[in-house]
Amino acid sequence: MKPAQITQPIVAPTSWDDLPYGDNYRRALEASLQPWWPKLFGFHLLKIGALSAELDTESCGVSHQVNVGIEGDTLHVVADPYQLPFANKSTDACLLAHTLSYTSDPHRLLREVDRVLIDDGWLIITTFNPVSLLGLGKICPILQSRQPYRSRMYTQMRLMDWLSVLNFEVLHRSRFQVLPWRRRGGRLLSEHLPAIGCLSVIVARKRTFPLTLNPLKSKSLAASLRRTVGAASRSS
Repeated sequence: MKPAQITQPIVAPTSWDDLPYGDNYRRALEASLQPWWPKLFGFHLLKIGALSAELDTESCGVSHQVNVGIEGDTLHVVADPYQLPFANKSTDACLLAHTLSYTSDPHRLLREVDRVLIDDGWLIITTFNPVSLLGLGKICPILQSRQPYRSRMYTQMRLMDWLSVLNFEVLHRSRFQVLPWRRRGGRLLSEHLPAIGCLSVIVARKRTFPLTLNPLKSKSLAASLRRTVGAASRSS
């Protein structure tokens, strides 16, 4: 697995207003996630990071919602996302709205989220798509020091690889908002060319059983079953 940790600090925005066309991104994400909020259930939802805190989750089935982060005007708990002040398996759902895009060690953050999530808990991740107009902007030296090009951008396949290591099952993934300067992101382009959308969303659940069986264990289990059936037939 390619390492994702970096040593240089990443300056995270404290509001969507700090990003060019940030209001368009926020509205597009809220519209994309709207069908999923009623499907979530439980007691506690953690919205980790200032950008997560600003997304409208009023229709979520989880009533108690806590905004957690280091800096922001809408936070309920000021804490390091790497060291969440919550017990193991105490949270029903977590929202990481571009939180991974502005962290130096995404693996560590995902492990901490995995720690506080209950079994079968929900995890929603949003990021910028590197295969997009924003991704092209990152290769321009003049833009690399500006937002949002200074953020980290991950492909969905890479995120899914990380989630599979932690035994998360991806239920939904999408990309949209091809044209960031348009309020609706270029509706026709987003419908017909979603792969180059600037925004990426993944909805996953934490599973307690292996999603893929180990071939050696499968063969061992089959052999054990054959021996059991054979012994039963001989005794009869």
